[in-house]
Order: sequence, then structure tokens, then C-alpha cells
Amino acid sequence: MTITTLTPDAAQRAVAAGATLVDIRDADEHARERIPGAINIPLARIEDVSATTGPIIYHCRSGMRTEASASTLATAAKGRPCQILEGGLDAWRAAGHQTSIDRRQPIEVIRQVQLIAGGLVLLGAILAATVSPEFVVLSGFVGAGLMVAGATGWCGMARLLRLMPWNRRSPVV
Repeated sequence: MTITTLTPDAAQRAVAAGATLVDIRDADEHARERIPGAINIPLARIEDVSATTGPIIYHCRSGMRTEASASTLATAAKGRPCQILEGGLDAWRAAGHQTSIDRRQPIEVIRQVQLIAGGLVLLGAILAATVSPEFVVLSGFVGAGLMVAGATGWCGMARLLRLMPWNRRSPVV
């Protein structure tokens, strides 16, 4: 089954007519910013979508995750009509539709990883240039960790960050 896309305006009309808007992002992303009324079923648990009724409109932040996972999403819908919100949450917001933002929630773990990894690489480069060339090992270590994360889908830094006190808030459903 091929999943078609809907513009934000068309998706808003479909939701008003009874479609279920399903956010496939992780709970931490959904807790920070979400489309009001969207239910959060992360991609890793997408089979739980069978508990919903009616047509389904899937969305993520930019539309890339939903597009890349289209066949998995269609299978999870078990023959029910399903579509993808074109451009995701970003397009929804750009079209002038409301989102709920909770700035008390921490930024997404993946963005935390990007900030820390980038900072460590930069620090390693600066220290290698100004203090001792051996500090280049820091940049190499972080780069190797990112390569492992990209190749395997397992990120030690993300796992560690999820244990930090600021990331222990209960997610909003």
C-alpha cells in the first residue's frame, strides 16, 4: 500500500472530520513541542496504532522519518486509510497552525548529543592546537562514537544523557 501525503491544511480538515493524528517521534520530542490532539506512538512501538480508530495521519518533525518509514506505517495501519503530513510538524507550524510548546521540557536528546559532541570535537581541536597535539584523541574518540552510533543505531552518549536528571521528566502523552 502506498501512503500519500497531505498538506497541513488538508490534514487539519481531515482531523476535524475524525482522522487520528499520530506523532511517530520519540516521547521527549513530543513532550517539547506537539500538535494539539496528536497522540504519540513512537516509531519503535508503531504497532500500538491498532488501538486507534478511523483514518490515520502520521507525522514527525520534518516529514523525513515518516517518508522513510512509509511501508512500516502502512503495515501498522492494517488496511485502514493512512496518510503522511507533508513536511511534518515544521510544515504545520509554517502554515500557521497551532502547536503546543512546553519550554520546561528539555530539548530532544538527539540535539543534546549534537551539542555535546560538537563541543567536545571543538574543544579537542582547540586544545590540540594550543596545549598539546595529544588532545586530538578527544576529537577522534567522539568521531568514532558518532560513527558507531550511525552504523548501529546505538548511541552511548544518548543513553547516558537520558539518565541525566533534566531528562527524567515524565513525558506528556
